[in-house]
Amino acid sequence: MARILVVEDEKTQRLVILTMLKANGFEAIGAENGAEGIELARLHTPDLILSDIHMEQGDGYSMLSAIRNDQATATIPVIFITGMADLQVMRQSMQLGADDFIPKPFSQEELLAAVKTRLDKHQKLSVQASKKLEELRASMSITVPHEMRTPLNGILGYSDIMRKQFDDLEPLEVGRMAERIYKNAKRLERLVENYLLYAQMEIQKSDLHIKADLFDAETPHAEKTLEHVALQKAGDFGRSADLELQLSPGRVSVSPKYFSKISEELIDNAFRYSKTGTPVVVRTETRNSLFFFSITDYGRGMTAEQISQIGAFVQFERHIYEQQGQGLGLTVTRRLVELHGGTMEITSEYGHGTTVSVTLP
Repeated sequence: MARILVVEDEKTQRLVILTMLKANGFEAIGAENGAEGIELARLHTPDLILSDIHMEQGDGYSMLSAIRNDQATATIPVIFITGMADLQVMRQSMQLGADDFIPKPFSQEELLAAVKTRLDKHQKLSVQASKKLEELRASMSITVPHEMRTPLNGILGYSDIMRKQFDDLEPLEVGRMAERIYKNAKRLERLVENYLLYAQMEIQKSDLHIKADLFDAETPHAEKTLEHVALQKAGDFGRSADLELQLSPGRVSVSPKYFSKISEELIDNAFRYSKTGTPVVVRTETRNSLFFFSITDYGRGMTAEQISQIGAFVQFERHIYEQQGQGLGLTVTRRLVELHGGTMEITSEYGHGTTVSVTLP
């Protein structure tokens, strides 16, 4: 039996709705205002909330914001019942995370149809989210141990040599082994970060309501972030001479943390899958309130089929190249770009190189 919370300050209207819902097999709970609605939503975790907008003690907007900002109630569908369903009210409500509107006056059939439609949709999304998470767990149980074993073996191997043969090692040898341990640890750290970020985005993608403030940020000098990441990656691969920067100033509506992650994954792939002595070109451009950047390498490239199959746990030609697969890094990058309202396009010719183009607001 679905549980529905009705938030309405007019007593007669509230009782009519509660009676209607109970008569049709729903468990219904009433609240006199938005403040009480917040308390009852946290206490009972209803399957759906029906709420008036304009109330004397805690309006519907304030209640909706509080519900969306509480992890325990953030995904509960909310339908506003309002006599002021104009465009401005609808826009403000949708920005806060409302799911639907029922204009006053309404019939019993209209109310029940809206309730059943929203409950059915929420149920389907919940099932899809559970299925996706199960698939993710199954995939990770196979892929994660294998991917982590390579850098972990390097860390354990070099540290074991240093531990057992410390007295026989020259300082230069110790330094080289320490450097290899560090690089393997950084690779392992990146793997863990990518897996955690991917899992987080899978949950957010299935969630009806991603918190608006999660992405309410800006990187004011995007070209400087790209330059910093590119120079660091070029140095890590010992290929500073291969880096070509063609940068124009611009800003993006993405937090510095996430924009750095996007830049890092794409530039790392460009160096990792191309040979020393071939250029890696980073370009930026701003036009019509959009920021464009591209990363071009002249490495091994991908076939059209490989591009179409890019996914979190897909690795290409692992039997030939013992390197971390491209799939997860590119998938994480694409999801981040799309979550921020951007696009990512990959063009590649097998054996000749790859260009990844990103557009962000």
